[in-house]
Amino acid sequence: QVQLVESGGGLVQPGGPLRLSCAASGFTFDDYVMGWYRQAPRKEGELVATIISGGSTYYLDSVKGRFTISRDNAKNTVYLQMNSLKPEDTAVYYCDGRQLGTYNNYWGRGTQVTVSS
Repeated sequence: QVQLVESGGGLVQPGGPLRLSCAASGFTFDDYVMGWYRQAPRKEGELVATIISGGSTYYLDSVKGRFTISRDNAKNTVYLQMNSLKPEDTAVYYCDGRQLGTYNNYWGRGTQVTVSS
């Protein structure tokens, strides 16, 4: 059974850090591009960051220099370190696993991140 379980969300003050984790199971983690999406109320969803098994990354322009995506293939886990958080980063963050060249695409249930004083 495929599972992606996010954790680490919460309430943080502007300028603060937060680290999200996503534990994956039920598929061959190394074969998947892992990513983080976010969905804020009344806004379109955004692809925040992705990372392939070899370590190459992509970042949304608005998070470059503040967020870092990483993965531990031995633990089947992907992380999103978020620093210098802004109120506009407030959203539900979803973990995503995608196998290129196939229709295999899995999603977690999301974790709420709220940046507010």
